[in-house]
Amino acid sequence: MSERDESSNLPRATVVAVVRDEEPYLESMVRSVLGQDYPHPLHLVLAVGPSKDRTREIADKLAVETGRVTVVDNPTGSKPLGLNAGLALMPEGHTIFVRVDGHTVVEPTYVRRAVEALLASGADGVGGQMLPVGDTPTQRAVARAMSHPAGLGAASFHTGGEAGPAETVYLGTFRREALERVGGYSPIYVRAQDWELCLRLRTSGSLLWFDPSLVVDYKPRRTLREVAKQFWRTGMWRREVIRNNPDTASIRYLAPPTVVVVLGVSVAAAVVGAFAGLTGLVVAGLVPPVAYALGVCVASVHAATRSPRLDAAAALRLPATIAVMHMAWGAGFLRGLTERVRVDDGS
Repeated sequence: MSERDESSNLPRATVVAVVRDEEPYLESMVRSVLGQDYPHPLHLVLAVGPSKDRTREIADKLAVETGRVTVVDNPTGSKPLGLNAGLALMPEGHTIFVRVDGHTVVEPTYVRRAVEALLASGADGVGGQMLPVGDTPTQRAVARAMSHPAGLGAASFHTGGEAGPAETVYLGTFRREALERVGGYSPIYVRAQDWELCLRLRTSGSLLWFDPSLVVDYKPRRTLREVAKQFWRTGMWRREVIRNNPDTASIRYLAPPTVVVVLGVSVAAAVVGAFAGLTGLVVAGLVPPVAYALGVCVASVHAATRSPRLDAAAALRLPATIAVMHMAWGAGFLRGLTERVRVDDGS
């Protein structure tokens, strides 16, 4: 049997994306999905939240123009609610659920290879590697930090690795029956909903699979202020996940808040020492901040000089970018989820 014949036996699939304020990226994402080489026409569901730009207008235009896009209102803007709406709108006979995001662009063979990996591995969910791609110097610095262990830890979908079982998957291509078995995405987790879903899938006996050949381009935040806000709120939601699932706590998640506490105490000790004239206390208090700064600089050099080498303008921004990620994430984790953030992220 030829490769074409084999691929024609692949199950039918629906692609789902939750979008909001995605005017600069939406059309590129949709075109990349509809341009897939999948043997069956892909159905795309766009759950559109309240936007301040032309996101809804562009989504409606593409729906009319292509005839393969369904636009559904997502009044709260909540990702889990939007994803569940997409799950509910999957046409009869479509057994594969493929998640993409508004900031992503998938290469033409992505869906076919993801489904082939899902079937070959026997998994209920498969995902690949997020490849952050920046346009401006700051965005390129953020992109490099996000794909380096010093930035977001050593999760395989950030840094790559060998194919095999995974704790979680980026975006994710899932068997519909598996998602329906665990009740879909939890509406409680406006952020970290993918990680929490994967936890429930694994607890129910599902195998999740990482395939490094599945690479998805991702456009990160454009400014450090936007990065700080993103990581502050992600840290808050991560604490909420750990609060409800204590067994999931790990060094990877506890390191940033620990660093924030240590640096805060050290700086306070140095200030007290300076006012009290205690030179030893000043020196002791300055050791952790200096050590942290040196560590960030060393990590930045390593990240910037990896192939492909980062340009000078972006490399100079890298230390501040990594520090902002650490401090914002750790501070958000220590602060914990507030009702305002819960409402803002879900509305």
